[in-house]
Amino acid sequence: MHEKASAPEYQGALANLSVNSSLEDVLIQGTEQLRAAREAGSLREMARCGLAVAEAHRRLGNLADAEHAWKASYRDARAADDFGAMAWALWSSGNLARQRGALTLAFRLHGYAAEAGKRGGDDIARGYALAGRAETGRIQGNYEEVESLHEQLLAEARQRGEARHIVWCLEGLAQIRRNSGRYDSALTLFEEAVTIAAEADDRRGYAWALRGVADVVSARNGDTVRALDLLTEAEETCRTMRLDSALAYNHKMRGNVLYRAGRYAEARAVYEQALAEFRGMGERRGEALSRLGLVKSQARLGRDHRQTAVDLDELRTEMDSIGLRHARAMVDRAHEELGLAV
Repeated sequence: MHEKASAPEYQGALANLSVNSSLEDVLIQGTEQLRAAREAGSLREMARCGLAVAEAHRRLGNLADAEHAWKASYRDARAADDFGAMAWALWSSGNLARQRGALTLAFRLHGYAAEAGKRGGDDIARGYALAGRAETGRIQGNYEEVESLHEQLLAEARQRGEARHIVWCLEGLAQIRRNSGRYDSALTLFEEAVTIAAEADDRRGYAWALRGVADVVSARNGDTVRALDLLTEAEETCRTMRLDSALAYNHKMRGNVLYRAGRYAEARAVYEQALAEFRGMGERRGEALSRLGLVKSQARLGRDHRQTAVDLDELRTEMDSIGLRHARAMVDRAHEELGLAV
């Protein structure tokens, strides 16, 4: 059994918040405590509360507010000469850059965060910052470069017994192996993540891990019924906790499962839903992936091949501009799958 998961980004007066606290509650309490810290003139507490506010805004899709909050948190941390707090603010900034599709910037910011965490002696901040670099590299498709980093971070998290970080590392490794065609290994890792997240009451990690299992059983086994059931279970958690980004990716995966099953009209409707959700939160990668699924579904439903080719060319350019190597390859495979010239 693993100890209950914790959320180290909730600090100071907000340390009582759970990893399962709804984002709306985090935002309300974080804003209240930030105001109190400002009135008390406590720079360190302002930096800590500002971090929680920044992350809540980002996860809710309020990107302009998230940017304002992380910058304020960083300024307060720097004024207090608190390198640990600076590391956490930079970690949040890297998360925001990745969400906006600025992957090169995200990689650099997480590098700065890791350096600040090391300088401040905050091993958790350093670990989360390195995890940010690993995730960014994974999203870009640089699997050979970051798979060993995922494994290193997993070993460190297991040594500390930090369940939430263990789950994250397992999911990242599983995603790399799934995208590399190593389905058996991916499924084993995703299922371990499900077990640990359940034991540690990490509902966010649990929802993401269920999504991963659903993907593999659909892609490897063609088990559409089980995959959809898993996604439905995960969606309930996403809605309860207001995990808007996770919910949109859940819907995008539901579209993938339906598409693989040949249920193209249903897939089209779900991809349209996911696309609107991603656009609402400014998440370029999710938007591009949903557009790809939508274009493929429309083509299967009889859309003109010339327009499909135009759409795929636009998506290839978009994937390149974001730096998504794996997704760029998916566009090329779509040309072949749909009988179009690359």
